[in-house]
Amino acid sequence: MDLQYPIRKFAWDRTGEGLLASEAERQQWLGEIAAMPARLRATVAGLTEAQLDTPYRPGGWTVRQVVHHLADSHLNAYIRFRLTLTEDEPTIKPYDQQRWAQLADARTAPTETSLKLLESLHARWVMLLKTLKPEEFARALKHPELGRVTLEKYLAMYAWHGRHHVAHITGLRERSGWRAANA
Repeated sequence: MDLQYPIRKFAWDRTGEGLLASEAERQQWLGEIAAMPARLRATVAGLTEAQLDTPYRPGGWTVRQVVHHLADSHLNAYIRFRLTLTEDEPTIKPYDQQRWAQLADARTAPTETSLKLLESLHARWVMLLKTLKPEEFARALKHPELGRVTLEKYLAMYAWHGRHHVAHITGLRERSGWRAANA
């Protein structure tokens, strides 16, 4: 098992311009974004402070850093969605996620802070996503590292991103024999 990519790397196997996903696929991705905060909360429920400060893999972030990274990343994604809906192909500013994960709050803050943030953020994000017309998912941003990215692809990417990091934590729990809170 690949500890860094337990559900494999994100892959977008569609080419060309325009809307390439079905409405059912977009709804699935939207549902995954809606469900992620509750899945994450359930995944970290009952973990001790020592367990929260355990890296999910050798050389990887701690569980605590993963939780805070999800809040950081999804805040950025939400803002990028809004920019893309209100500007013509905005060029977004990337951030150094490794350095953000080393900041004191990412290393030490209670996970509850980011869990609450993600619950509110995702509620607002899903509210926005549900209002989008199919053609709005064809709007795009310019990412300095990824190139032109449509909102449709970004939606799929962030649905994957939540599953990816939840899998980091569930994998660590399973390998370590840490029982789930409801078990």
